[in-house]
Amino acid sequence: MTVQDVIEFAKAKNIQFVDLKFTDVPGMFQHFSIPVKELTEDLFEDGSGFDGSSIRGFQDIHESDMLLIPDPSTAIVDPACKIPTLSMICNIKDPVTLESYSRDVRYIAQKAVNYLSDTGIGDIAYFGPEAEFFVFDDIRYGGGANYAHYAVDSVEGNWNSDRDEEPNLGYKPRPKEGYFPVPPSDTLQDVRSQMALKMIEAGIDVELHHHEVAQGGQCEIDIRFDEMVVTADKVMLYKYIVKTVARDLGKVATFMPKPIFEDNGSGMHTHQSIWKDGENVFYDAGSSYANLSETALHYIGGLLRHLPALCALIAPTTNSYKRLVPGFEAPVSLAYSQRNRSACIRIPVYSKTEKATRVELRTPDPACNPYIAFAAMLMAGLDGVRNRIDPGEPMDKDLYDLEPEEAAALEHVPDSLDKVLDALEANHDFLLEGDVFTPDIIEKYISYKRESEVDAVRLRPHPHEFYLYHDI
Repeated sequence: MTVQDVIEFAKAKNIQFVDLKFTDVPGMFQHFSIPVKELTEDLFEDGSGFDGSSIRGFQDIHESDMLLIPDPSTAIVDPACKIPTLSMICNIKDPVTLESYSRDVRYIAQKAVNYLSDTGIGDIAYFGPEAEFFVFDDIRYGGGANYAHYAVDSVEGNWNSDRDEEPNLGYKPRPKEGYFPVPPSDTLQDVRSQMALKMIEAGIDVELHHHEVAQGGQCEIDIRFDEMVVTADKVMLYKYIVKTVARDLGKVATFMPKPIFEDNGSGMHTHQSIWKDGENVFYDAGSSYANLSETALHYIGGLLRHLPALCALIAPTTNSYKRLVPGFEAPVSLAYSQRNRSACIRIPVYSKTEKATRVELRTPDPACNPYIAFAAMLMAGLDGVRNRIDPGEPMDKDLYDLEPEEAAALEHVPDSLDKVLDALEANHDFLLEGDVFTPDIIEKYISYKRESEVDAVRLRPHPHEFYLYHDI
């Protein structure tokens, strides 16, 4: 919609408040609301001020003033509000220079798309994420100088198979057996349907929803691919809707990658392709492997080359590396393959048409910030195309069951957040091309993650350590 379209739309929908949303550096949706009388053309030109020093990864206290500039193309009726509220996603500007803010993650994604056009490789990047999540009935956690604990619970959890539920009706999926069971084992059918309907209401094209592998309420709602920045906007709305619908139903949804021990974690497999002049540059009908063009193979080469550094942005939590371990359908091997879900990169072959040809990176998880995660994936792939990086031979076999010699030669993603932050610190020049990322945002991101997450977890005694060591 144009600015005038938005103003007329608000009148037609009897809107009473306008909610201005943006995303902080770690990837949390932020917002504030203004009365609808403030919805004027000036709002889209002059923006609305906020305190950037109170937002993670943004400004220092002595330069805190920032501006939100709403994007009229993102205007929707907020699907979570009882009072009629117009929602818009915003870009961020400096109020003094009126320049776009270098740490605005949406701006970074927009620059990545512009860089794609500048290279001449393509003019559109399509991204399609598959974000998984858990829906629990209860979640508790806490910690202090002398204690630490957490507990999650779900009526579906197999750990409740002998609990007195007055009565206990069973139908609790066993570990790793949660994929596709019908109700009554799947208690969340209508919950996901309500979430999906809210997404559709918000303009998100939903393709399907289903129960996922893990016990205890793991779910997935698939949305249709779209242009990269639009898809990142939709991921933020997706998470917002999932969490608010769950809460309205007396449940809690989490996108934490690995909340349950010894069962599958939640990933965000990300499908991607590049198009130019209406044609898929990843497609080659005469290709010797999976209809992939030379450009697609080099794109894969770039992803594999830079994946250790990418992991700092696409699997960005200490908990991410509880998921990225062999044996739980987790993609830890630096390899590509058609159909093989144990490789970091899969080439889906459900359909061998030009429209369907794409690359699926399976390492990301839904705790990432989609704007910088998508931008970083695109930049790594483009670096592969520009430098003709050879991805090597595909690995069309079970990578968890290789002969010892083959297994020893296969590289894996690093196994902790501190290691991938080290990798990003050592290898980020590919992100700086075209001024897409700046040294400032990379330095701020690494320092924030090390101080607020790596050290915060590393320095605390773990409950299991008491099991192992208290009687030494």
